[in-house]
Amino acid sequence: IKATCKTKEKKKVESSGRVNCGVNIRRKITMVTSSNGGGLTGSVTFENLVHHGAEGAEGGRHRRSTSRRLLAEDLETERMRMDQWRMWGPYLSERQWGTVREDYSDGGDAWNSFPFEVSHKRAYRWGEDGLLGITDDKCRLCFALAMWNGKDSVLKERLYGLTGPQGNHGEDVKELYYYLDSTPTHSYMKGLYKYTQKEFPYQYLKDENQRRGKLDPEFEITDSGAFDEGKYWDVYAEYAKESEEDWVVRITIKNVSNDASRIHMLPTLWFRNTWRFGIQGEPEDDIPQIRQVGHGLASVSHYDMGCYTFAAGEAEVAGEKISPDLWFTDNETNAQNLYNSSNASDFVKDGFNRRLVKGEDKRTNPENRGTKCAAYYYLEVPGQGEATILLRLKKNTGDTNHDEGIVDPSSVNQILSTRKEEADHFYQWYTPDGLTRDEQLVQRQAYAGLLWSKQTYIYDVSAWLEGDPRGFPPPQGHKEGRNHEWSHMKCHHVLSMPDKWEYPWFAAWDSAFHMIPFVNIDPVFAKEQLLLFLSAAYMHPNGQIPAYEWNFGDVNPPVHAWACWRVYKQSAPIGKRDIGFLKRCFHKLLLNFSWWINRKDADDNNLFGGGFLGLDNIGVFDRSSKLPTGGFLEQADGTSWMAFFASQMLEMALELALHDDVYEDIAIKFFDHLIAIVEAMNGCCERGLWDEDDGFYYDHLKLDSGEVIPMKIKSLVGLVPLFAVLCLENNIIEALPGVKQKLIDKLKNRPELAALMSFMEADGGKSCIKPADQGNSDEDAARHYLISIPSRERLERILARLLDENQFLAPYGIRSLSLEYERHPFVFHEKSGSEHRVGYVPGDSDSFMFGGNSNWRGPVWFPTTFLIMVALERYHYFYRDNLKVECPTGSGNKMNLRQVSHEIGRRLTRLFLKNGEGLRPCHGAAKERYAGGLGPELCLFYEYFHPETGAGVGAAHQTGWTGLIARVLDKIAKFDVEDHHDDPDVCT
Repeated sequence: IKATCKTKEKKKVESSGRVNCGVNIRRKITMVTSSNGGGLTGSVTFENLVHHGAEGAEGGRHRRSTSRRLLAEDLETERMRMDQWRMWGPYLSERQWGTVREDYSDGGDAWNSFPFEVSHKRAYRWGEDGLLGITDDKCRLCFALAMWNGKDSVLKERLYGLTGPQGNHGEDVKELYYYLDSTPTHSYMKGLYKYTQKEFPYQYLKDENQRRGKLDPEFEITDSGAFDEGKYWDVYAEYAKESEEDWVVRITIKNVSNDASRIHMLPTLWFRNTWRFGIQGEPEDDIPQIRQVGHGLASVSHYDMGCYTFAAGEAEVAGEKISPDLWFTDNETNAQNLYNSSNASDFVKDGFNRRLVKGEDKRTNPENRGTKCAAYYYLEVPGQGEATILLRLKKNTGDTNHDEGIVDPSSVNQILSTRKEEADHFYQWYTPDGLTRDEQLVQRQAYAGLLWSKQTYIYDVSAWLEGDPRGFPPPQGHKEGRNHEWSHMKCHHVLSMPDKWEYPWFAAWDSAFHMIPFVNIDPVFAKEQLLLFLSAAYMHPNGQIPAYEWNFGDVNPPVHAWACWRVYKQSAPIGKRDIGFLKRCFHKLLLNFSWWINRKDADDNNLFGGGFLGLDNIGVFDRSSKLPTGGFLEQADGTSWMAFFASQMLEMALELALHDDVYEDIAIKFFDHLIAIVEAMNGCCERGLWDEDDGFYYDHLKLDSGEVIPMKIKSLVGLVPLFAVLCLENNIIEALPGVKQKLIDKLKNRPELAALMSFMEADGGKSCIKPADQGNSDEDAARHYLISIPSRERLERILARLLDENQFLAPYGIRSLSLEYERHPFVFHEKSGSEHRVGYVPGDSDSFMFGGNSNWRGPVWFPTTFLIMVALERYHYFYRDNLKVECPTGSGNKMNLRQVSHEIGRRLTRLFLKNGEGLRPCHGAAKERYAGGLGPELCLFYEYFHPETGAGVGAAHQTGWTGLIARVLDKIAKFDVEDHHDDPDVCT
């Protein structure tokens, strides 16, 4: 198909510069799908494009390779269709209350300004939330689950959790829910929510956690007795698209108890309130509407989206059919209840709750219309039995009439079955050979978590600061408060979120890490996300990338360039890479690099600060605040991040220079930056941040008096220098004569640079490593240069600590603080007599620094551990087997650095895989409960992990960067089959 297409379309390609092959391929695949997919004509998706396009190749790994080539060549021509398929997805937040966006208070008290207790009564301004729900990419029309067990004080419409001040370790969701499956276009999705049959312990969870201190563990819902004796429901939500705007839904309610039990189900469809606030571009008199047009059938109309049909089929339980009633109300604030003022509508947001839970029958609209609709089912399910509900939301086309038949069980189940099969095929091509069944399960749930964690993020900072035309004017403190220097930001996009409950807002460096596993399954989305944060809607005019909603002006580590470079290389093979994408990233990253150079080098000596840099409480002081000692910090991590940034920009500039020699001068500029920072770190001209006695890099506190005090804490701060490692290929240098000549001139005029670079040449099949000034002049494509912060001798000294099980190497990864501080905490005494102490804390934080819900004083974190693994592979690419170290230190077991990286990866996988007792360590204190029936096949991808026990800590659904486990499993599977001489950025 491709060969024929290319021949026919050659002239079109030459004249327009646009490949049209994807159109013909799509038509061919549609025919294949239609003949084998139960008559679902015209319903090809991204997933079966890859699947069917790869079927002609032979062999498992070869098939996957072929599908990747097909993806690289044809995916861009599918983007228009892909965008339509991705118009709808799991973009509904899981917590809109308690966010900065909904806070209009004078002092910026987001948690108390809009608490959970009013979330079912007050209309949101900047988004919506719901339980395992979906919405369109503008968050206009939403669908989610709702239910009531007959005992709770409020209808279960959204997830419950504690606010930052309420939790003994900050905010924390107190629910059990899981993302089980999803494809990139969300053509198939599956999620699970566990709902207690007892009264939900809202007050108990709040009171007990507030009673506990920072040294106590968090009190979880599994500790409350809510799920004892198996008295709970497993509620599964499955979604499938028959076409771009045609959703079918199957809700399966399983009674885990041995006793019969009753449940009220209210799957709900509603419009976000865009008409009440005077939002620019939104009509105030053209309110969307949902109205009943038949039994279980509703017409859905929106001035911009058009018309849909919402159909609620009969529920089936124990062979009995149960018809639903449709209830209607409006998504309007219950102002009478909240503010003792008149309501905008007779029927308000909490109408369903008041009718069902409060018994107020007249709280829903008897005319069966409104902006919020629920299909009400009352179900009695026998012990160990289940009930099934089928629904459908379909865009009307042409003269389509509303038809109850669209929710016919055979049709809906066939669509779900077909899309599930396609999803299985899709992941078959992306699952490497060699993974066990359990490893495959973990990887697929990791991808599911990434895909479910997309969210429509809406935040126009200028409009938020000024207040809405039809709303109450915000106080002056709000207008001059949080994020007022970021008034240019106008966000209305689907973003990859760290965790849609605990962190329902983007964090810049989280997002960069998200794209590393994303590029494997959806390179188009990965590119779009990276470019978005460099766009004028996000990046500050001064070049700063916004950090996170609570403080856009804070500083995250500069990892965006690294993510752009890896996505560029991993999304396509050599010769077919998206050079346009790389150029767009590079040009905007120049602004960001300039911002760092001009803002974070206090003494203009190439030793950088930056503040907390994502590592919250790792330091003796809060590094983002004014230091109690006065002065400022020269940060080992801040400086190393800048070397890392410069190295990635150098690689990108060299790649671009191969296409356009204009970039040669820029490449030399970044070479100068990189060498200058490496010199400063190592004290080539003056002191540097290396401690020769300890063999480690430390922050330096520079006091106003000029005195410099090394902060001798062995933490992740001193391991970040490992990340800045660059291999310059000699064949690339030879292809760029301008770069080559300037490199030669620099080495000749500044011979001291040779100490910062190593040179490897092939010698009769053996590798010879020598200083850069000793490399011979014979052309040899196998030769390459190494530029890194630590020299080989310093690298070996750092690795001796990194791989010491009494320091950094833990059973489940790399500790963020050396284990030595468990018995001997680091203590810093100010001259005033004040004492500051840092001890090893492997679990939850024991301080309130940065809210107390994150801890970098011991736990294992995926992003930094992954960067250590990648760095070790890069060092190995240069040193090969010429450098071997003991792993673990003192064991006598010698490994090359690629083997060391593999060993660290193996330890990470143990967090999620069943151990010899059938337990998954990530579940912590609840692991026996999970293995015993709560869910032996369920995984949770926590924010960080206890290094000694493997227990998950922090946000329980931070599949964002913890989704890197999917890439780690790829590494594990490919370790024995990939050539260790391959480019590590591609093969990993």
